[in-house]
Amino acid sequence: MSQPASSGQRAAGEREDAQVARLLTWLSATAIGFLIGIGAKAWFAGHTTHAWVLWCFIGPIGLNMLNFARTGNRVRQKGGLIVIVGLLFTYLIASGGESNTGPLWFYVFPPLLFYLTDLKTGTAVLLFCYLVAVVVFQFPDLPLVAAEYTTDFKIRFFATLTFESIFCFVLEAGRLKARNELVALAEAHEHAARTDELTGLSNRRDMHNRLATEFSRYQRSGHHFSIALIDLDLFKNINDRFGHDAGDEVLREFAALVKTLIRQTDVAARWGGEEFLVLLPDTSVLQALAFAERLRFEVAGKTFGFRGEALPVTISAGVCSIAKAGSLDDLLKQADVNLYSAKESGRNRVAPRVRRQETGPTVASGR
Repeated sequence: MSQPASSGQRAAGEREDAQVARLLTWLSATAIGFLIGIGAKAWFAGHTTHAWVLWCFIGPIGLNMLNFARTGNRVRQKGGLIVIVGLLFTYLIASGGESNTGPLWFYVFPPLLFYLTDLKTGTAVLLFCYLVAVVVFQFPDLPLVAAEYTTDFKIRFFATLTFESIFCFVLEAGRLKARNELVALAEAHEHAARTDELTGLSNRRDMHNRLATEFSRYQRSGHHFSIALIDLDLFKNINDRFGHDAGDEVLREFAALVKTLIRQTDVAARWGGEEFLVLLPDTSVLQALAFAERLRFEVAGKTFGFRGEALPVTISAGVCSIAKAGSLDDLLKQADVNLYSAKESGRNRVAPRVRRQETGPTVASGR
């Protein structure tokens, strides 16, 4: 079932973070090129102090890039770049840059900020920058403030910056909503592709994938696993006597019972029709037989009903361990042979049989 922090969402977030990291690396390199060029222009225009300050910002940007290349820490990369860019824009507003055009570079900040952070963080940082700009504009006599701006420029600057900030906020909110909807839709399709609609268990396709994964694990590390192939006895009689709706209800109730008995690491699937397959990782054949016997006992003692009618339900099961098979095909074939043996022996049985248990199941410890 999909969870709020599902694997699909985590994978999408990981891919997006990797894309952002690559983009930031290119932006940082571009920013260094711009600072070199603009600093050179200021130098030849006679603004040597302004040029040196701009060139000094190259160092922190370069260090931020080197730190990311060494550690791969994306959070620190984002935070470092935001702080550096924020300080640069603060300097440009306070100094005015060349011909008091420094504040115009601030228009780059809102789209970058909302892209790198979430909406709440971006809004908070942007409001703080607004406060800095207001202080600089209203108190030009403060230390380190060298620029004075006309009232008309201040009004136009805040009006256009506010419009741009709201526009960027709306666009980013729409992008995030569309992204989350696409991720949710993809997860819904993925879930439907690997889940049996009636019972909510894995379907045959998903179980094949799980078996292949477990078999690869067994080949790599020697971890044994077992399977239990289960069939509802005389299920056709239930459909014929009580209708297919009753049969569907039995399948749902049986699936719900299986879910309560398996471990978190086990996988139960509807193998086809009234057949079910349970994958039991790290389980010996004796432990798998104990599980199958317990399930048989629980089914035999449970009252299955539909519209007031009691439905006779028992199961037969064939168990096999990978230790007794050389491949997945052999494993499935042997489980099928054991299931057939259980049915031929009178149904409501588990094969291979170790001993008959009339009073209740014996569950092997450690499973």
